[in-house]
Amino acid sequence: MARQEATARGEGGHTSGHIHDEKVLILDFGSQYTQLIARRIRELGVYCEIHRPDLTLAQVRAFAPRGIVLSGGPMSVEATGSPVCDSGVFDLGVPVLGICYGLQLMAKLLGGRVDAAAHREFGPAQVEVLASRGPLAPFTAGEKLDVWMSHGDRVEALPPGFVPIARTANAPFAAAAHSERALYGLQFHPEVVHTPRGKDILRAFLFGVCKLSGTWTMKGFAEEAVSLIRDKVGPAGKVICGLSGGVDSSVAALLIHRAVGERLTCIFVDNGLLREGEREQVEALFQGSFHVPLRTVDARKRFLEALAGVTDPEKKRKIIGREFISVFEEAAHEVKDADFLAQGTLYPDVIESVSTKGPSATIKSHHNVGGLPEVMKLKLVEPLRELFKDEVRELGRELGLPEPMVRRHPFPGPGLAVRVLGPITEQRLELVRRADLIVQEEVRAAGVYDRVWQAFAVLLPIQSVGVMGDERTYESTCVIRAVNSLDGMTADWARLPHELLGRMSSRITNEVRGINRVVYDISSKPPATIEWE
Repeated sequence: MARQEATARGEGGHTSGHIHDEKVLILDFGSQYTQLIARRIRELGVYCEIHRPDLTLAQVRAFAPRGIVLSGGPMSVEATGSPVCDSGVFDLGVPVLGICYGLQLMAKLLGGRVDAAAHREFGPAQVEVLASRGPLAPFTAGEKLDVWMSHGDRVEALPPGFVPIARTANAPFAAAAHSERALYGLQFHPEVVHTPRGKDILRAFLFGVCKLSGTWTMKGFAEEAVSLIRDKVGPAGKVICGLSGGVDSSVAALLIHRAVGERLTCIFVDNGLLREGEREQVEALFQGSFHVPLRTVDARKRFLEALAGVTDPEKKRKIIGREFISVFEEAAHEVKDADFLAQGTLYPDVIESVSTKGPSATIKSHHNVGGLPEVMKLKLVEPLRELFKDEVRELGRELGLPEPMVRRHPFPGPGLAVRVLGPITEQRLELVRRADLIVQEEVRAAGVYDRVWQAFAVLLPIQSVGVMGDERTYESTCVIRAVNSLDGMTADWARLPHELLGRMSSRITNEVRGINRVVYDISSKPPATIEWE
């Protein structure tokens, strides 16, 4: 069950079971930057969670935040149906920081006035600090700060008790503070890299205002997670874990194995949609190095038959999900008296797969959220549900996962099926598999593997005319895709050296018989997604 859904129904403000002494609650009003707020806060050693804005006051109290952040949002606070939070959050005695929409909503709910700005501000701006207090405590009055603005409305009159602490030429209340209570608002976005001193601003709020210690670490998380897994599973409970070979499921498996030992059984399904040599690597690492109980199921023929003739990407995902559940369930039945199912669900998986007033609408169905627990009647263990991708990598290092596995690029749950556009055949899978191996080898050889989030090959259902030697060819087109990202929520295309792209193209067209044209994808997310399907 998704975190936001559980919270909205009042099932406790903390679905994962982890207990953190110092927590910050982020209420999400729909900003594209909300996940960045969470990332910046966690980078400062403070645990935080993103929740939908319509939590009841009782749910906010149950979460027990030491600080509350109100995110930005795309709507006007004056628009019909615009999201709001319970105004009681300002009376809890908990410090509140409103960012952009959050400032405007705070102003409206507490008696101020918000109107459409005469001059909208989108992009770089310079604010003048008026008072050194709250989140602006690190700066002196009169100091100028480069910031990033993104707003069409502005606060025209502050609520009673508030004073301006920064301004711009177009926004007299670019930052505001209550004269007696720990309530602060910023019209600009401190969480983005375009606000160079943004981290200092957030640090001042967390440590200066909220009086937090910043001691949340992966080592502490691992110790706490192991203890909580043991408590949940009990002294005799058995856990089944679906192992994909990626970082997420690998880290989840090692964490659970540390907690329950031989009572964990990992099941690895070879669906025929894997990268080159992936099955052998998984078996060598988990059976050979970590001595984790592992069962491999060869289901290649079964998946290919189910996918025959299917071209719609969402149908592919659903077929793969259905077949995986069926194969996994059959294998799991051989594990007697299993009680729990482990999944490597991450925080972005939860956010992206749930449509609420706050976080963005559903982009695609996700392979980790839903499905198996309902079918198999098992209780769910998701020890990574609170973490972003780079945090999982840090946790993997803490658990002793080899560095090549820790740094391994993300791989989609449906595997190469979403990197072979059009019909799935063994021949077309082999083309993209061989092309992808060349991409991996070349980015590693060039020393850029660790500098990009993902680099991979995509096979298009397009054939074009080419010439090899004196012969005319009519073969497939391959796309090289490489992106940079922090956590997969947004991504920018990687500026790979032309020489590297040239080597990859030359090798693919020479070594992969069936591909005669290579192109490079320079689309970012948004508007595109990282995967093509």
